[in-house]
Amino acid sequence: MRRRDFIKGVAGSAFTWPIATRAQQPGMPIVGFLSARSQKDSMNLAPAFRAGLGEIGYNEGQNVTIEYRWAEGHYDRLPEFAGELLAHRVAAIVASSSAGALAAKAATSAIPIVFLTGEDPVQLGLVSTLNRP
Repeated sequence: MRRRDFIKGVAGSAFTWPIATRAQQPGMPIVGFLSARSQKDSMNLAPAFRAGLGEIGYNEGQNVTIEYRWAEGHYDRLPEFAGELLAHRVAAIVASSSAGALAAKAATSAIPIVFLTGEDPVQLGLVSTLNRP
C-alpha cells in the first residue's frame, strides 16, 4: 500500500467518523404520561406536569418528548396504553392514578414509574416498602 493512499484512507475515516457517531446518538428522552381520565378531565394536571418538568430544565419539544395516553375512564385500556408507551422506548412512565401505576408496573420492571396516589402504595402492591420503593 502506498503511503499517500494510507493517509487518504485515515483522513477520510477521521472525517466521516464524527458524522457516523452523531447519527448513532439517541434523540430526546421520551417520558410516557398515562392517565385513566380524559384529556379534558386532566386539564390542570398535564400543564402542571409540564411546568414541573420545566422547573428542572426539561421543556417539551426542546429537550424532552412526552407521549400522552388518555384512557378516558376505560380502565381496561390502561395495559394496552402502557405497552404502547414501552414500544416508544420511554425513559420513564408517569401515571396519574393508582390504576395507571398498576398497569405500568405489570408491563415493566425495568423502567422507572412515577405515580400519584392517595392510597397506600405498599398495600396496593406498587412498592414493597416505603423505605426503599
